[in-house]
Amino acid sequence: MEQKKALVTGGTSGIGLATVKMLLDRGCEVVTISRDPSRVTDLPKNITCEAADVRDRGALAEVFAKYSGINYLVCAATGGERAMGPFLEMDLDAYQRSFDKLWGYANCVRLAAEHLSPRASIVLVSGTPARRAKPGQVSLASVGGAIEAFCRTIAPEIVPRRINVVSPGLTSTPMFGGIEEREELLGNATAGHLIPRPGRPEEVAEGILFVLENEFVTGTTVDVDGGWLLS
Repeated sequence: MEQKKALVTGGTSGIGLATVKMLLDRGCEVVTISRDPSRVTDLPKNITCEAADVRDRGALAEVFAKYSGINYLVCAATGGERAMGPFLEMDLDAYQRSFDKLWGYANCVRLAAEHLSPRASIVLVSGTPARRAKPGQVSLASVGGAIEAFCRTIAPEIVPRRINVVSPGLTSTPMFGGIEEREELLGNATAGHLIPRPGRPEEVAEGILFVLENEFVTGTTVDVDGGWLLS
């Protein structure tokens, strides 16, 4: 990966940040995109952080236009809020807004395409509910399923470039609150999993780097979920 160019959306916290750090450790030149870079305080010093919302095509296009020959594109931005709870009690507007993650990914793939290297690799971060949802996860399942279908459909269109999905299970990130709150919440939620603990962002990032590098993998989903699908 030395001297390769990587662009990561959602790279300022959690899984995205862990991926950024691993890419840097392997010698990549890394650019990340944040809605508000002024609020980002813990990024490595040798990384460029651009301001853009993945839902804003104009702002996103301006960022991509500044870079060419991107070898790796990682989409890990959530895109906005996610509706949770029983579908029949759910605010349908909130359910619709949950799909901002899909629209953000679609914007990134479409607008980055002309700036990617000829054999670039793209990774979209989804989630295990796409194939085995628990009660109250209809929005996560719907959006994740759409992302996986998008990947499989796009893969034949972009060869020799590759696109894959990495699907994490419950992972200990700031999305779930402070460390103590996280440990209790996620510990209880994963107690019945084959690996009875939440994942670490670095473990998911290792899966992302695998599909970025492996040139014999495209159009597929790699699970890093502690056995969620089998629990």
